[in-house]
Amino acid sequence: MIRLEITLVKGLSLLTICGVFLLQASCRPEQATEVLPSVEYLTSESTSGRDLPFSEAVRVGRMLFLSGRIGVLPDSRTLASGGIAGETKQAMENIRDVLERNNSSMDRIVKCTVMLADIAEWADMNTVYVTFFPGHRPARSAFGTSGLALGARVEIECLATVP
Repeated sequence: MIRLEITLVKGLSLLTICGVFLLQASCRPEQATEVLPSVEYLTSESTSGRDLPFSEAVRVGRMLFLSGRIGVLPDSRTLASGGIAGETKQAMENIRDVLERNNSSMDRIVKCTVMLADIAEWADMNTVYVTFFPGHRPARSAFGTSGLALGARVEIECLATVP
C-alpha cells in the first residue's frame, strides 16, 4: 500500500485535514440520532380472533409486508373450488382485501413471492395472476414446495407501498 501525503500549510497534510473534516461531520448532533421508521403489526377483525402465529401484514414506514395468502374463502378455512385457477384468483382477491384495508392497492405492489404445491401448475397460476396486474408487473419469485397450509395449491405473499 502506498501512502501519499501532500504537505500544505505549516506541516499539515491533506490526509490530516480530511480526517478532521470527516470527524467533525460525523459528530454533528443532527446526524448522531438515526430516525427509524415506525413499525405497525396489522390484523383484521376476521384474523384477530384466531390464534394465528403471525400478523396478516406489517407496515414499516411506507412499506406494507403481507403474510402469505392462500385461496381460502373470506372468514373461513375452506379453499376456493376450481383447483389452481380458483385458488389463485381467491388468494389474489384476499391480497387485494388486505391492501385496501391498509390504504394500499394492487397497483402499489412491488414484489410477490409465489409458492406452488406443484411447480407444474406454474403456467395455470400465471394465467390468473396476470389478470390482477393490467398496468404493471411486480418483481416476482416462484417456487415449488413440499406442501402448503390446509392443502392449498398456491400461497402468495406481497410487498406494497403505502401513500
